[in-house]
Amino acid sequence: MKVPESQTLTSLRPLLRELLDALLKEYEYASVLAVDSIAKKYSCSKAGLASAQDALNSGKGFVARVYDKEGCCEYSFNELTASAIPHIIDDIREKLSPITGELPEGVEPGDYIIPKDEPLFINESTEYEVDPDELGDEKILEKLKAIHELGLKYDDRIIECMAMFSYRRFSKIFLSREKDLEQNVMWSNGAVAALSKKDEAVKNSFRGFSNLGGAELMDEMEKHVADECKVAIELLDAVSIEPGEYECICTPEVTGMIVHEAFGHGVEMDMFVKDRACAKNYIGQQVASPLVTMHDGAAAVKQTATYFFDDEGTPSQDTVVIDKGILTGGFCDARSAEHLGISPTGNGRRESYERKAYTRMTNTWFEGGTSTPEEMIASVKDGLLLEEPTSGMEDPKNWGIQCMVSFAREIKDGKFTGRIFSPIVLTGYVPDLLKSITMMSKDVELSGSGFCGKGYKEWVKVSDGGPWMKARIRLG
Repeated sequence: MKVPESQTLTSLRPLLRELLDALLKEYEYASVLAVDSIAKKYSCSKAGLASAQDALNSGKGFVARVYDKEGCCEYSFNELTASAIPHIIDDIREKLSPITGELPEGVEPGDYIIPKDEPLFINESTEYEVDPDELGDEKILEKLKAIHELGLKYDDRIIECMAMFSYRRFSKIFLSREKDLEQNVMWSNGAVAALSKKDEAVKNSFRGFSNLGGAELMDEMEKHVADECKVAIELLDAVSIEPGEYECICTPEVTGMIVHEAFGHGVEMDMFVKDRACAKNYIGQQVASPLVTMHDGAAAVKQTATYFFDDEGTPSQDTVVIDKGILTGGFCDARSAEHLGISPTGNGRRESYERKAYTRMTNTWFEGGTSTPEEMIASVKDGLLLEEPTSGMEDPKNWGIQCMVSFAREIKDGKFTGRIFSPIVLTGYVPDLLKSITMMSKDVELSGSGFCGKGYKEWVKVSDGGPWMKARIRLG
């Protein structure tokens, strides 16, 4: 089934057009973005059942953007009526008044580049199997309770099994002189977290789930409850690792963390504009093994960062960032593209209609290779399998690696020994890691259970992933 359009936005379309037409009488370029978003979250644990509206991702509002030759102005508001339109236009006019008198001595205003506005029509919706709204809060919580109880029954050492589910359904309309765009999208996310205890030691295992769809995701969660409980119990016998460089196999989730945190933030091209990313100096150069081809794009895969156009009216794309080891470029929002003299890539995203659009990742991943996970593990003489990413931090200016995974399984002569090390910290220099990659699995997996912030704020939904990956990695 397709996600339905927002009746609220449909009813307001004539007023959106009226506002746009009025703005175009004064400004060479004008656009209007309308957003209607509903999001809810659910959880079950020993503390009980809970459901609530997700305030961060819910709401209705509008953004008008205009350009003249001396500046650009954005104006956000949450009510649109015929009588309000003159006041909105007055406010925009006031905020876009000439700034010449406010500039420091010797600084002259530059000419703003008026955005290209080529004819484009989009009216698209994503699909789902089970509508969370139709299923209802009670049945969603019943399903989570069943997952919770299944985990507690796994072993006496499992002291908690938390099950979480959330979804966001949004509609957006973007209008300019030449563009008429509409999209209706639903993302769903879930998680299972198991806690184990032996004597005074308490360990936890966490797995996230996501899809471009609806509540059918909870069936996938239920299939993996036993896996997470098993890992939580194994971690009770984990030991500390000796720091050093190791031959490592990364699961797709760990590969995704490396793609996103260690490299992805460094090719967000608003950082190029601000001179905060060293990647701008390596365009056209080898930064990774020839086995590495990296993508980012809302249009290329179906996951929790899939959409049909971004918040600036740019169609979604599939952008190749690294091509067989060579850095080809990055991805960007429309304003950054203006500064850099390039075309935007559909990565201009807002936390909400009240926030500025920034260059943000979408679905970010490495292409697969030719190997199987079994072949990769068998090739390791003395190394580790890294599992369950827990956290990461970007370092675009220096390409330093600052990532953590929950645990690593020891491999000797191509076989698991049964020893487990935890926790695991990944360090080093990003190109050193990427150039050391010698094997990639055929299959590629992406997941997007979390949010990405821009400097610990401006949260948006992303997904990342890739194949199983073999590389030499410094661990501590």
